[in-house]
Amino acid sequence: MGLGGLSRRRRAVGIGAAALSIALAAAGCAGSEESNNSAVAGAPTTALPDEPATGTPVRIGFVSTEGGAVVSLPEMREGAEAAVEYVNKNAGGIAGHPVELVVCKQQEEPTSATKCANEFVEQKVAAVLSPGTSQGGTILPIVAGAGIPYITLNGVSQGELTSPDSAALSAGLHGTITAMAAAAKDKGMGTFTLFASDGGGLGALVNAMGAPVFQAAGVTLNVVPIPLGVPDPTPLVTSGLSGKPEGVSVIADAATCASVYKAVQTTTPTVQRVYIPACLAPDVIDILGVKSIAGSIGITATDYLSDRPDSVLYRSVLQAYAPELAVAGAASSGYQVVMALALAADNIEGEVTPVAIKDALRTAKAVEMPAGGGITFTCDGTAVPQMASICSRQMLIGEINGQGVPVNLKVTG
Repeated sequence: MGLGGLSRRRRAVGIGAAALSIALAAAGCAGSEESNNSAVAGAPTTALPDEPATGTPVRIGFVSTEGGAVVSLPEMREGAEAAVEYVNKNAGGIAGHPVELVVCKQQEEPTSATKCANEFVEQKVAAVLSPGTSQGGTILPIVAGAGIPYITLNGVSQGELTSPDSAALSAGLHGTITAMAAAAKDKGMGTFTLFASDGGGLGALVNAMGAPVFQAAGVTLNVVPIPLGVPDPTPLVTSGLSGKPEGVSVIADAATCASVYKAVQTTTPTVQRVYIPACLAPDVIDILGVKSIAGSIGITATDYLSDRPDSVLYRSVLQAYAPELAVAGAASSGYQVVMALALAADNIEGEVTPVAIKDALRTAKAVEMPAGGGITFTCDGTAVPQMASICSRQMLIGEINGQGVPVNLKVTG
């Protein structure tokens, strides 16, 4: 199958949900829907090939986070549906087979997630895809028990990160910390303070992961936990900045990002900053002001703006099949997980079964993440051996432009 020039990708509580908010916010990095689209004005697109799939359809389940009180991101589903249109009409399907996307909407709570998992089993899907959900620990055991592989862009639960039936394509929290340390080293920082949400022990996990990574980069790390729901983090921020670090960052949900960075601006406005995707969410940029963010370093897993063929293809597919969606928005996660499956499964011969997909994932090497700026994934358990389901260590870092989007990206990890 030819994929248009691609080569072989409200606050939550508890550690899983806190990590989810960080992962999901990777999908939206500009200040508003309007600025998302103005950010890519003039970026090149291309005509799509004409290679319709002609085989028998293969059913693929898709976990859509929609309608919940905590988070609702229908754009992820819409991005996935646009990718399926492209795969079926322009790229020859998955191993020649058109995809029938079986969408199930869940509200980030166990009842709806269990319903979705059972529906996927009843529909006999060949795989289940998720851009990222705090309910992976609920869905995975049910679909895996039926022999169905589970593929997530952003793994959160322990099962998603360690189960032989799961493939977590992106680097997640470990990759984010590694990218942060690389950014600090690139900017010549010797000391770095990291404010981390303390929900469910996330602060302790960040410290355990971050200390050796920053030490290897030659940077001294100080992790300052920020309790969930703290009304004003200014005293904690002031204490964390008392040692006059050369750089700061925040690992938390968007609301905490906004409050901590407001305090940083007040306390030490000139300190260098590294922004994770959650802290570049539209609401955060609206609060902080894009002028205060532009020129800092941003971390992302998606290359929205470059002239790389896979990024040009991403913009072209959305232009053709979902022109109302913001390119630098949540649609990218749904798009990436569908296209990554299509790339990894390209060598399947014959029927596209759960076993064939699982084998294809475990044997595909250095698959390029669609619109991933050169990030690759290999799902053979070697990327992060202690979390064998993680398929990549890599993220992107780049300078944040005037629309709040990281550009001139460099692969780290």
